[in-house]
Amino acid sequence: MCDETARPARNRPLGSGGVQLEITLFTDPACPFAFSAEPVRLRLRWHYGDQLLWRTRMIVLTLEPGEAERLAEGAPNLQRRYGMPIDPAPYPRPASSEPACRAVVAARLHAPDKAEPLLRRLRVRTMLGGLLDDPELIAAAAEDVGLDPGQLKTWCEGDDVRGALQADIEAARSPSAAARALDYKLGGPRNQRRYTAPSYEIARADDPAAAYFVPGFNPVEAYEAAIANLAPELERRPKPEHVEEVVRWAAEPIATSEVALIARLGHAEAYEALSRVAEPHTAGADFYWTLNGGGERR
Repeated sequence: MCDETARPARNRPLGSGGVQLEITLFTDPACPFAFSAEPVRLRLRWHYGDQLLWRTRMIVLTLEPGEAERLAEGAPNLQRRYGMPIDPAPYPRPASSEPACRAVVAARLHAPDKAEPLLRRLRVRTMLGGLLDDPELIAAAAEDVGLDPGQLKTWCEGDDVRGALQADIEAARSPSAAARALDYKLGGPRNQRRYTAPSYEIARADDPAAAYFVPGFNPVEAYEAAIANLAPELERRPKPEHVEEVVRWAAEPIATSEVALIARLGHAEAYEALSRVAEPHTAGADFYWTLNGGGERR
């Protein structure tokens, strides 16, 4: 499939039956709630590896009047509550997330192994104060993951990308009946409800009708319960014995809160353990961590 999938480099294959569940993740690089939910997504990857096939679709939150202005106010409370590296200061101006979403879709179609890393770098850069409609930010994020910015720009201008992005936008604004029953977890105007970021649709690969819909921000246990109900036969990798395992497994610098959730440690406990084996990189009000001081992406 042309959409983003779980990366073998960071997900040790588990189980003998191949992919069991397909997860469609509705998200937006501008959303601080989605960024604050990254620890949950990474923990699912840690536990289930390549038994999960991921497909990421863009919401484009800023299509709605006033959304860009709300996002421009920043998210200091989320940073304090969930600990992800977010600069608590307001942004210099409102910004559209559409150019960045278009770039992710372009990578998804033309360089699928780069789509998730590109989305990650766009998130990291904007949560530190960057503007997602700044061509230089998108170019820098592309270079971060080994994409040629000029090629990405050309892809973004294609009809295939335009059509795929529009399909994402429409799918995000067509939540399932189960999701609509939890209207408080949805967003958008009353006449066009949509998924909030992040929202998950989880289905069996061999029976798409067997599905769970989990809209909005939720604890990791909500997704694990859905996975257990849909595919109890999945092999679940145990938690790591040491935080160094998590940093080594990660394909990119990983945040304290991400390591903490995967290793089931408190934030301060994770920081203390990481400080003994990894190098911190200051970001916003917290840190990313790498081994050997390099920050290389493996």
